[in-house]
Amino acid sequence: MRKRSFLITGMLFLLIFVFVGVVREKRVQATAETYEQLNIFSEVLHLLQQNYVEDVDTKKLIYGAINGMVNSLDPHSGFMEPDTYKELQVDTQGKFGGIGIQIAIKNKELTIIAPIEDTPGFQAGLKSGDVILKVDESSTKDMSLMDAVKLMRGEPGTKVTLTIMRGEFKLPKKFELKRAIINVKSVKFKAIDDNIGYIHLTQFQQESGKELTNALKQLTKDNKVSSMILDLRNNPGGLLDQAVEVCGKFLPKGTLVVYTQGRSEQRHDYKTMEDSDFTKIPMVVLVNGGSASASEIVAGALQDWARAIVLGTQTFGKGSVQTVIPLSDGSGLRLTTAKYYTPRDKSIQNVGITPDIAVEDRVIIKSKEGEEYHMIKESELEHHLDNPDIENMPQDQEQNPKIDKDKTETQEIKKPEESDYQLQQAVALLKGLKILEEKKPLLNSK
Repeated sequence: MRKRSFLITGMLFLLIFVFVGVVREKRVQATAETYEQLNIFSEVLHLLQQNYVEDVDTKKLIYGAINGMVNSLDPHSGFMEPDTYKELQVDTQGKFGGIGIQIAIKNKELTIIAPIEDTPGFQAGLKSGDVILKVDESSTKDMSLMDAVKLMRGEPGTKVTLTIMRGEFKLPKKFELKRAIINVKSVKFKAIDDNIGYIHLTQFQQESGKELTNALKQLTKDNKVSSMILDLRNNPGGLLDQAVEVCGKFLPKGTLVVYTQGRSEQRHDYKTMEDSDFTKIPMVVLVNGGSASASEIVAGALQDWARAIVLGTQTFGKGSVQTVIPLSDGSGLRLTTAKYYTPRDKSIQNVGITPDIAVEDRVIIKSKEGEEYHMIKESELEHHLDNPDIENMPQDQEQNPKIDKDKTETQEIKKPEESDYQLQQAVALLKGLKILEEKKPLLNSK
């Protein structure tokens, strides 16, 4: 028996040794291939320096090479030169200069995901799906996202002209915009009929959690709020910790909001950290194709825990985590390092959040070819990351439902406008739930 035990142990050690050897051999081989490719890069750089018809800027060449390398990965990874990296650091503080639009690359074209509310881009009438052909006189063909952002930024009060192509346009149209300091107020709120709290969260910034706390206090102080609408339409996302903090207002303390998983990272859970008085109030979350990233995290968590009814259209589908890494010369690397998963283990990537009740908004128009023109999705972006879970997804989650159409109201909130059909449906739903709740005692007494 002892000999048999020694034999098994010996075989195990042998297998481990062989496995480690194979892994080590593959690593050595990969390293050798990497150095071989770097040697080719060095050769090309040397040839350019020695033989190009004019003097070359070596730093510009290397930055260009890095840009090309990183841009080949996915739509959200990018290399930032020192001045661009410095600008990025002020974005999440909710105050920066520019025109206020979220952009991405779709079919190799610079495309607007969504204009940010109350910004020059929003006020000029730019829409999701608009293709930017030129920034002033610079063509956007093969332009990186970071370069496009750099061109659109500038001193407040200065002007920039975007040449836009839209499905309904016969010819490109120029939009002249005046740059401004973009002070984005992330939370707007009001009471509807005194008992429905309406909160519009425009994006997730450093102060979003605090702003939401103040909004909830004000709503409950001045009104008899018995239900809540959280509007995440056209919210492009933002800071992950603020998404978790927002969920903490509506979920019990210690509840899983989202977790991330990368190639080399262990699973990392994000849970609510505080007690709240709003964990049982009836709730509807409004979403559309402009709801992305952190918005999808919030909607997904509230949906997975059956905490709220999600109403609207399929969300954008950005389920990846970007880590910003500072580099030694003051530049920065924005690198996709993991994917988001909802509490029920659903990947948001390329799929988004499927609403419980589908009510379409009026962003769909007819192009001259008669085809529908719609809000872009993550799955349409160049080099988007795949989601292996899509193959196992029920058929009804893969399609974008087409039902009633409306126009999303994102101007200063005064009252539910007739054109905002999604908001009307949310109000009607909450009123119906309240009536049903009031009738329960009568039914139970019979």
